[in-house]
This record gives sequence, C-alpha cells and structure tokens, in this order.
Amino acid sequence: MSRRAFRKFTNVLALALSGLATLIGLFFLGAILFTLLHNGLAGMSTRLFTAMTPPPGGSGGLLNAIYGSVVMTLIGILIGGPVGMLAGTYLAEYGRTARVSAVIRFVNDVLLSAPSIIIGLFVYELLVVRMGHFSALAGAVALAIIAMPVTVRTTEDMLNLVPQGMKDASTAMGAYQWRTIMSVIYPAARSGIVTGLLLAVARISGETAPLLFTALNNQFWSSNLAAPMANLPVVIFQFALSPYPNWQQLAWSGALIITVSILVLSIAARLVLSSLNPGGRR
Repeated sequence: MSRRAFRKFTNVLALALSGLATLIGLFFLGAILFTLLHNGLAGMSTRLFTAMTPPPGGSGGLLNAIYGSVVMTLIGILIGGPVGMLAGTYLAEYGRTARVSAVIRFVNDVLLSAPSIIIGLFVYELLVVRMGHFSALAGAVALAIIAMPVTVRTTEDMLNLVPQGMKDASTAMGAYQWRTIMSVIYPAARSGIVTGLLLAVARISGETAPLLFTALNNQFWSSNLAAPMANLPVVIFQFALSPYPNWQQLAWSGALIITVSILVLSIAARLVLSSLNPGGRR
C-alpha cells in the first residue's frame, strides 16, 4: 500500500470511528430524552403546578418544590454570578501574570471538579450547624459556591478572547482601565459571559446532594428562607426511590420540568442576545 493510499485509509477510518462515536452518543441521548418524555408527560396536568407535594397514595403536585427551586437557584446565581464575574475579570485583566492568580486558578479548578456533596458538607458545617436547623438560605449559599467556579472560568476565557486592539484603542483615547472593561470589554464578551451564567444555572438547578445537607425538604409551602424549603432535585430523589406509584410519577414529571426549563432558558437568552447584537441579525 502506497503512502497516499494509507493516509486516505487512515482518514476514512478516523472519520468512520468519529461518526460511529457520535451516533452512539446521540442514540443514548435520544433514549434518555424519549424515556423522560414518555414517563414525564404522563403526569403533566394543571394540578402539578397548583398543588403541594402529596402524602403517600394521595394526589398532589409540585408547586412548593418548584417555588423552592426557583428561589434558591435565583439567590444562588445572584450571589455566585457577580462574584465569579469579578474574579474572572481580575484574572483576565488585572492579575493575568500575578502569582496569586495562579493560586486562584488552581483553587477554582479544584472547586470546578469537586463533588457537590463536599460543598454541601462544608455549608452544613458552616451554616446549618451554627443556625441549628436546615434552611433555604444555606441551600442557596451551597448553590452559589457551585456556580462560582463555572462563572470564573467562562468569564476569564471570554474576556481573553476580546482582541487586544480594542483594549489598546480605548486606552489610547484616555479611558481608564475600569472604563475600558465596562464600555468595551464587557459588551464585546457579553454573549460569552451570559452563556457562562446559563451554564452555571444549568449546573446548580439539578443539584441534589448539597441541598440534602442544607435545605433538606418540606412537604408544605414555605417562603421562609431561614427554614427548610422544598425543592425539585430533593423531591425527585426521594419520590423516585419510594415504592408509591404516584410519587414515582411526580418524580418523572419533575425531571421533565427541570429539563424543559433549562432548554427554554437557554433558547430565550440566545434570542435576546441576538436581538441586542446587531451583528447577530441576518
């Protein structure tokens, strides 16, 4: 076999293996989505969004769990998002070559890959033990800690992609560095930063382990942040392991709600960004 024929054979083989791997991944993804839709849609009704979690054998919905998840996710991203953006901005613009930046990046990578249950135990010791009880606030803090490293990494990466010429042009016009960041760099990296925030929301919206140690659960409606609060991940976890068919059905419907919510949020954010970015219109 000539060298050219061998290279063509290698290329075809690599493409075939890559395509096969893609098809395998899509097959399992499709199987998961089909199973989720098949089982989740069976329990969809208006009662699912208007009734509280039921006792075993009773009828009910997931209203209190949905409310708790929205509240804790919102508070978590409001805490972790700005902190992560500011840390990423420092790493990209102020301390790019500083020694402390290397330490921050290392710690951030450790947090990024750390099991979420470790963060839940940390917040349990930090807040729950000292407060003497579980609370939604402790759950939100745990989610914020999980969201921070995702936001730090994406913010730093997106700011580093902004052309240096844009920064130099702003500096040449007499703008201070903070003005350059606010008026030039942030707008240029806006879509990437928002995508990072969405990734952080997607990461924390389905976390179960940290909430088991912080917010726990509540079978009733509660808007008190200093008390245990129901949330979808923990409810899904508990109901899916139960022997009661009505609880299992609610678990499937709750999983479908989380999946669809993340999908809708991602699509809506991209549509908004496209409308705000003139270059995105065709």
